Amino acid sequence: MENAKPKSRVQKAINRANERLNIKWAAAILATSTLLSALLGLYRDRLLNSMYFDTYKVGIDAYTVAFTIPDFMFFVLVSGALSVSFIPVFNQRLAKGNKESAWQLSSSMINFLALATLGASILIMVFAPLLVQYVVGPGLNEQGQALATSMMRVIAVNPFIFSITTVIASIQQAVGRFVFFALSPMIYNIGIIFGAVVLTNKIEWLGWQGGIMGVALGVVIGAVLQLIVSSLGLIGLKFDYRFKIFKKNLGFRKVLRLLPARSMDQGLDYVSSIVDTNLASRMAEGTVRAYQQASTLSAMPVNLVGVAISTAAFPEMTERLSQGRPDLFCKELRKVIQVIVWLALPIAVIMFLSRGYIVSIIKVGGDSLIAGIFGILAITILLRSVFHIASRSFYAQQDTKTPMLISVCSIVVAIAFALWFTFGLRMGAYGLAWAQVIWAALEIATLFVMMNLRMPKLFNRQFGVTILKMIVAAAIMSIETYIMVSIVGLRFDDQNILMVVPQLLLIGGISAVVYLIVSYLLKLEEAMPVISKISKFFLPKPKVTPPPSQE
Repeated sequence: MENAKPKSRVQKAINRANERLNIKWAAAILATSTLLSALLGLYRDRLLNSMYFDTYKVGIDAYTVAFTIPDFMFFVLVSGALSVSFIPVFNQRLAKGNKESAWQLSSSMINFLALATLGASILIMVFAPLLVQYVVGPGLNEQGQALATSMMRVIAVNPFIFSITTVIASIQQAVGRFVFFALSPMIYNIGIIFGAVVLTNKIEWLGWQGGIMGVALGVVIGAVLQLIVSSLGLIGLKFDYRFKIFKKNLGFRKVLRLLPARSMDQGLDYVSSIVDTNLASRMAEGTVRAYQQASTLSAMPVNLVGVAISTAAFPEMTERLSQGRPDLFCKELRKVIQVIVWLALPIAVIMFLSRGYIVSIIKVGGDSLIAGIFGILAITILLRSVFHIASRSFYAQQDTKTPMLISVCSIVVAIAFALWFTFGLRMGAYGLAWAQVIWAALEIATLFVMMNLRMPKLFNRQFGVTILKMIVAAAIMSIETYIMVSIVGLRFDDQNILMVVPQLLLIGGISAVVYLIVSYLLKLEEAMPVISKISKFFLPKPKVTPPPSQE
């Protein structure tokens, strides 16, 4: 018999990357990749803002508007709706050793969602002029609407590509593979950066305005590259893909029953974004971009903390319930909530107090409008971070209707406040931001009430004391952060990123140390692993050499 062909270094690296990870490693990889992706996102935004924000506000507003409807369709049809409904059902099949049913379910979801999103993409391309004029960009001038329409038609292909990527990523999450899943968002940002740097100067012969269409092409290139990289995570799984929808597969039917409620929940969440974009387009030129940039900044730590930790914890939470251990489920949920609050609370405080520095990273010289909106939205960082694990606690129980009904009520209130603040009180973009705060607070409060009714032992006295200690630690840290910001004193005149980042790192670093020390003094368990790692790094244990033999 011939010897097996030796594996190449690339194959070995891929196999090692595809090994199953525990929650801690998965969360660490997801958080790291989210951070790196966020840094690429900051560079992407700084690049686009330097190219267009001051010189071509109509163009950058149109670019922002062009994303709204394709993103909405993706969120409604796929996105988190798939992962939280697909993974529990997929895991049940694997737990029972029924791989054939699991692969049939996976193939069916890929094919079904690909067909659905392909239809949606075609409709967006056809009706793009009407969608821009009447739904997302009514306040743009004629030039802006024409440009937004052209870019929307290009970006419309993204829901189709993302739908396939998301199913592939969900399979990897379910089996504990997170490396290639974590890498794909970074690849997407690289594609957009490529479009901004290279394609904006190479497509003048197509007759598109201002060269900004090159960025839209870069978006599509990034989506394709993201799909390719994500697909590497399937290597070694022996995924038996078939170009067929298995209508009789019970798992597929179950996911389809769970999908509509979660899809509606996702869609309702994004309706707020559509309303905000519509209203912002009626304000001064550049407001759409300014509001979107502030929203992006506030979403970064939510993705870094709330989404990363919740995504890593979700598969194991579903396993606890499938094992018939609701006690372990509650214990795990309480622990994850405490970790998220411990991390998100100081981040929100630091970002609020140092918002001028942060905005200077994405916009040379800073921008008072972006900084003002971001200061308000910083309040939502903690709320949105906790929201992700709170909603997933219901999804783990295969209950997608409760979060959906809560979203319906809260989004109506949020839109009402947005209209009142902007038109009634004439608060402009700041009114949109305050409506987001009210929405986030109402949604998380209602989720907690419903969660407590379902799991009365979840929020015990110890949990309340722990959260109170975290608030005290953050309050003490906020005093130090305010003093640091006042001492350093950023000047908003042609700030070089090499000047801003070290100052921001100094403020954030010292604030983090203060928070860690106070957390240690208050005996917060969440701080102990971090302190232990730091101690081992700076104070390694000396090697003990055995005494010489007496022989």
